Amino acid sequence: METKWLEDFISLAETRSFSRSAQLRHVTQPAFSRRIQSLEAWAGTDLVDRSSYPTRLTPAGETLHAQALDIIGALQASRNMMRSHKAGRRDMVDFAVPHSLALTFFPHWLAELRTRFGALKCRLIALNVHDAVMQLTEGSCDLLLAYDHPSQPLALSGERYDMLSLGRETLAPFSRPDAEGRPLFALPAPEGGAVPFLSYAPGAYMHRLVEVITRQAAGAPLFEAVYETDMAEGLKAMALEGHGLAFLPSGSVRKELRSRRLVRASEPGTYELSMEIRIYRERAAAARPARAQADALWEFLRKAPPASASAEN
Repeated sequence: METKWLEDFISLAETRSFSRSAQLRHVTQPAFSRRIQSLEAWAGTDLVDRSSYPTRLTPAGETLHAQALDIIGALQASRNMMRSHKAGRRDMVDFAVPHSLALTFFPHWLAELRTRFGALKCRLIALNVHDAVMQLTEGSCDLLLAYDHPSQPLALSGERYDMLSLGRETLAPFSRPDAEGRPLFALPAPEGGAVPFLSYAPGAYMHRLVEVITRQAAGAPLFEAVYETDMAEGLKAMALEGHGLAFLPSGSVRKELRSRRLVRASEPGTYELSMEIRIYRERAAAARPARAQADALWEFLRKAPPASASAEN
């Protein structure tokens, strides 16, 4: 039995909706359903009454729900207690950051931050969006950096978590240029043709944002998916080799645009979406040892004017 099954089950008990809980847990609905079924197989009984809507728990499910809350709470408290023994690391600030931000935005942001804030010891935990959020909710990091868009908000309650905005970044299509500097693959697609598409894996945060872009497009582009991965850097590498068109955060392609190794694959203002870059912390973390450096950094970010260099530069 995996603890994430219990966390899934707690979410389902709260939302009473498989689709909503799958969204909050940043997984596809089929994957979420399989994990609930795995928990039921482990328990040896049905935990969810699937004949009703909204979804209800069975009597066995109600019993497990109360136990699951205690189990997850106890595990998190134990983990935080173990972390408190790392006295030599109390001045180290732990950041949980999705891969795309960890490789592009974070190094530049940290360099500029150190010129204004001063010396800062930090540990970077690079993960997918779901696991990065879980690092914060489980008390396993001090701060979380993440993209945010109104269509795909992170499931972080304003009553429990503080948030600050660090800037904005555009998600747009890019392609390798041809000999004349024009994109090899462009949107909208040529009439009667399909654009070779380098896609994020279903369930990835960026995959859902690309779906938002295509739904809002005047004419839905015709894509032929030729490659799929969770990571923006993986898509960029394939786009650089001319394998197709990829939607990438603008901050991840600054150097490639300057060197003309990649070019915009649609007219500015089309087939794009503006994302906010946010930083989060848990407001009241009684079970987590005091982190003076993390608190000092947060207060600095809260009071300081925005950095001079935005994520778009």
